[in-house]
Parts: sequence; C-alpha cells; structure tokens
Amino acid sequence: MLMDIEFIREAVLTGNWFMSQHARVRAGKRMISDRDVIIALMSGEIIEDYPDDPRGASCLVLGYSSEKRPVHIVCAQDLSGSIVIITVYQPEPPKWIDKRTRGEKNDPE
Repeated sequence: MLMDIEFIREAVLTGNWFMSQHARVRAGKRMISDRDVIIALMSGEIIEDYPDDPRGASCLVLGYSSEKRPVHIVCAQDLSGSIVIITVYQPEPPKWIDKRTRGEKNDPE
C-alpha cells in the first residue's frame, strides 16, 4: 500500500494524527514545532514511499516550516486509520546532499 498525501492532509485537518515518542523527542531536539509539522504536511509532497517497511507502509514527506526551512517527516497509517508521525528532521549532510537527494546510503531515521 502506498501512502497518499491527500489522505495525510485530511488526517491533519481533522486532527486524526499524532507524533510517536521518538518523533516528539527528535522534533524537540531540532526545534521543530507541532505547528511546523502541520504546515509542512499541509504543503508538502511525498518524496519516498516505503510500502514494505516492517512498521507498516510509510512515506517520507518533504515540506517547509513557517520559516521556510525544509523539513522531512516520516509518517504511516496506524491500525485505527490515524496518521502517526514516526520521525521529524531537517535534511542535512552527510545523510542528505540536498532536501531531495540522499547522500550516504542509509535508512530513514
């Protein structure tokens, strides 16, 4: 199953989403607010799909914060149909050459 950006946006609009503890910690360390996550998801695009992720089908969304900085958000649909944010980060070297291009071979955070 592939994730759909419109489904993600609808989940955000209806409040049918939450952040995992891991994502909450990562966002806090990186000074990425819930508001930034919402803005990034509402204006973002899916740049990678992970249909075979052991945690369940997920995807990587590239969006932009209120300050226009790029933000990566890995999200999935849980069993209840909610969107769960798995992790949140800014794409930076060496893992990312730029906001769309992976650097070193690695798995999503």
